[in-house]
Amino acid sequence: MMKDFGAYLIGLAVVVILASLSVYTVTQTQNALVFQLGEVVAVRTVPGLYFKLPLIQNVRVFDTRIQTLDNNDPERFITSEKKPLLVDYFVKWRIADVKQYYVSVGGDERRAQVRLTQTVNDDLRAEFAKRTVHEAVSGEREKIIDSMRVRAENDARQIGVQVLDVRIRRVELTPEVTESVYRRMEAERKRVANELRSTGAGEAEKIRADADRQREVILADAYREAQRIKGSGDAKASAIYAEAYSRNPEFYAFYRSLETYQQGLKGKGDVLVLDPASDFFHYFKNTPVVPGGKK
Repeated sequence: MMKDFGAYLIGLAVVVILASLSVYTVTQTQNALVFQLGEVVAVRTVPGLYFKLPLIQNVRVFDTRIQTLDNNDPERFITSEKKPLLVDYFVKWRIADVKQYYVSVGGDERRAQVRLTQTVNDDLRAEFAKRTVHEAVSGEREKIIDSMRVRAENDARQIGVQVLDVRIRRVELTPEVTESVYRRMEAERKRVANELRSTGAGEAEKIRADADRQREVILADAYREAQRIKGSGDAKASAIYAEAYSRNPEFYAFYRSLETYQQGLKGKGDVLVLDPASDFFHYFKNTPVVPGGKK
């Protein structure tokens, strides 16, 4: 009895093992190839549960999700001007035909990336060789990307791969060219700065000269107006003096003499040497008749 039970367990274990070796699954992110004696006999692209002959058939599963090919070091390309550029790019790709992918590159992802890298590099080299630095950097970058994507897609189909996108991340000059470009840019900026300074100095001289001219004109006009006002004032003063003199000549003469005494004997140390009979002492000897007053 125990022997029969042990044989039963062994048989059950064998069945379970054979069943496990006969069943496999394919997920939504996978494709599978079924091999029989090294030859592909079935391609599984639809997710689900499948069966195979144990020990005779084997299954290899491939990831069909989008992969990224990212060059670690920027590639060096030459433009139509014979100037080198460093280009950094990436490629988005995935397996489209799993059987062709296996036949072409043996299902090796690294070999597929090497093939894509060679294709993209060749396309980029051809595109940059037809363009100048300015066109490659900014002017026609989209055209380069579109052309490169089409060529890469056509070549990738031969190995069962679909190229979804190709993008140029960065395009820059090599260090030795960058240094010379910076020197030329610096020299050009200095030339422009000097030109602007010269132009500014010339404009400043013009403004300064115009300001000086306007200043002279304003001063001349002001002096002329001042002289006119002064002349008008002197004329009015003379008229007033003449009117006052005509009303009382004797008083006017007396008033003017007092002003003369005040100005001539203003300081304590002033000394005048005059003849006593001089007209300067006329009103010291004669008392004038003041209008409305006494002698």
